[in-house]
Amino acid sequence: MKKENFFIKSLISRKNRDMRPSRQSPNGHASMSAWLVARGNKTFTIFGILAILIVLTAVFAPVITGGVSPTEGELMNAIQPPGPGHIFGTDKLGRDIFTRVIYGARISLTAAFAVVILIFVIGTFLGILAGYFGGVVDTVIMRIADMLISFPGLVLALAVAGIMGASIRNAVIAIAVVSWTKYARLARSLVLKIRHRDFVAAAIVSGSKTPYILFRYMLPNALPTLVITAATDIGSMMLELASLSFLGFGAKAPAAEWGLMLNEGRAYMQAAPWLMVFPGLAIFITVVVFNMLGDSLRDILDPRDE
Repeated sequence: MKKENFFIKSLISRKNRDMRPSRQSPNGHASMSAWLVARGNKTFTIFGILAILIVLTAVFAPVITGGVSPTEGELMNAIQPPGPGHIFGTDKLGRDIFTRVIYGARISLTAAFAVVILIFVIGTFLGILAGYFGGVVDTVIMRIADMLISFPGLVLALAVAGIMGASIRNAVIAIAVVSWTKYARLARSLVLKIRHRDFVAAAIVSGSKTPYILFRYMLPNALPTLVITAATDIGSMMLELASLSFLGFGAKAPAAEWGLMLNEGRAYMQAAPWLMVFPGLAIFITVVVFNMLGDSLRDILDPRDE
């Protein structure tokens, strides 16, 4: 009996050493070293600053636009080209395009972050459960994921949004319904890699509760890779939301949302191209910034580079 207790204690004492690799930076140092690498990564620094500026632009939209309303306009000023009074021009209702683009960052960023958070939480939770418990739980979750993956993501999101009705909230839900599968499969594979490690077996034998094992051992090992995936998904989720709004299944007028602005300017593409150019540039710049930020974060934290 004493030998068995000694064996269990020795396994428990090794669990921290077994878990260190998934928390290390590409150079094999601890998490503090990852922070030092991030500080020295110029790409991460540049695009991190740009991402913060975009977020601050959305937060301080009323200050930047001088209190101009994004939904109110004057018909006498309709379809004016960019000039001193309206630097981005005006739309068919006389609304200032610059103001609508700045306010559009609020809706587009909020919706994109909401989608990423939803699919991150749902997918990670279900994937960890599937990988840890296996059996029927794993089969049910993974077969549902397989069914959703078998359909084109945007087409299925259009169907869900069409059933629920056009709104930015329903667009977020529709994309979340079809996008959580990637996180579930990734979390499951990461959990399966450590499910039968010695420190997990020692925790089970020592009487640790299942929730404690999931949050103490499974989640920390899967989290770095999942965070990297979430960071790289912000741009793609923003594009999907803009696509739904452009097709009439997302934001509704008079909301200042970039995809909806593209839809409204489509009829004036030749006569007033600025109606589509500036919202399109806003989408392009924001997506590029967050994609590059995610790529640089992957270069810093990706455990596969160890």
